[in-house]
Amino acid sequence: MPGARPSLKTGRAFVVAAAAGCLVGLVGGAFRWCLEHADRLRGSLVGTAAGLGVAGRLVPVALCAVGAAVACAIAQRVPHAAGSGIQHVEAVWRQESDQHSLWLVPAKFVGGVIAIGSGLVLGREGPLVHMGAAIGSVAGHRGRLDAEDARLVHTALGGAGLAAAFIAPLGGLLFVCEEVTRTIRPRLVLLTLVGTVAAVVCSLSVVAGAPVLPMPEVPDPPVWMLPVFLLFGVAAGALGAAYSALVVRTLEACDGLTRVPATVRAAAIGAVVGALMAVDPLLAGGGDPLSMRLLAGGGMTVVALGTYLAVRFVAGPLSYAAATPGGLFAPLLALGALWGTLAHALASPLLPGQAAGPAAFAAVGMAALFAGVVRAPLTGVVLVVEMTGTSVLLVPLLVACFAATVTADRLESEPIYDSLRRRMLERP
Repeated sequence: MPGARPSLKTGRAFVVAAAAGCLVGLVGGAFRWCLEHADRLRGSLVGTAAGLGVAGRLVPVALCAVGAAVACAIAQRVPHAAGSGIQHVEAVWRQESDQHSLWLVPAKFVGGVIAIGSGLVLGREGPLVHMGAAIGSVAGHRGRLDAEDARLVHTALGGAGLAAAFIAPLGGLLFVCEEVTRTIRPRLVLLTLVGTVAAVVCSLSVVAGAPVLPMPEVPDPPVWMLPVFLLFGVAAGALGAAYSALVVRTLEACDGLTRVPATVRAAAIGAVVGALMAVDPLLAGGGDPLSMRLLAGGGMTVVALGTYLAVRFVAGPLSYAAATPGGLFAPLLALGALWGTLAHALASPLLPGQAAGPAAFAAVGMAALFAGVVRAPLTGVVLVVEMTGTSVLLVPLLVACFAATVTADRLESEPIYDSLRRRMLERP
């Protein structure tokens, strides 16, 4: 019948999204499993080396330097494999760049495990968004979808990758609508929902289903604290603008070293991060252990918080400039937790006893700094709620993310993935 063909096409797109979402979930679960074991192995190795005296301090340096160089060499063999990859997903959506090759998946997977597992200050979400989009792109082609449906599935599966990274299906959906496409289309929303749910369900067959960054129960912050969170968000927006600028400036500085091979630059950056890791393992890596510690109540001095914040503020952009597979989200969330806990420690003498505690400020800081850098406030709020498993901070999160987004805009700070996408398209 004449009317049967459109419904068949519609059904095929959802079947493709569901099947590809399952594959994204399995890949995402395997990626997280590998990274968790790599982190444990790295921690054990660094701990053992610390007992060997001065010579043992060189072990983390060598580990991170070699890991960065190998990951950079892998990324150089596949176009767009270096860095986060989210900017490439956005460029494909805007039809500014070609779609992905399936070779991107093993390059991102292996390179990401080596780079992040060796201790670089990078996150797992960028590679998983990129791998998800690549799987979606190939699935759309193999499923014989038309050009528009293939483009929708490609983008939807990028959101599925984020969902698998953080066990955050709603965060993946909002990320697609608020950041990647900046539009809400019913068909795109439904395809993304199918892909993210399938990805999360399948990833849970590989990794645990508990919140990624669990935090203890916190009381509802009193209403009178909302202006405090508003001011806190303003400061987070300014900090986010500075962080975005530092990421871009660090990349430009490394680009200027044209006579130095990319793998040598990566090894040098890895050696610097490895030296930090030899001093304190919490100064390196994606930052999840640090975020969990702060969400549990911290227990750090103001000096320690300031030191961690300053060092990781520089180490994140420096690690990203190594041109290995790796994202910005996880280190950014850890930085936001540090900033929130530090702000609470500085302001606590002025706050009454019933004010929100350091854990609440850490959680709000994660979302606010994310909003200031990425400029996707709703995504930041929902990600933090899903990752921590708490919703009592919803109103402070919304207030702080609003203030951070407006502040970064007023400072004329370009959203980080807009900067990275423009930079990617301008480069040969």
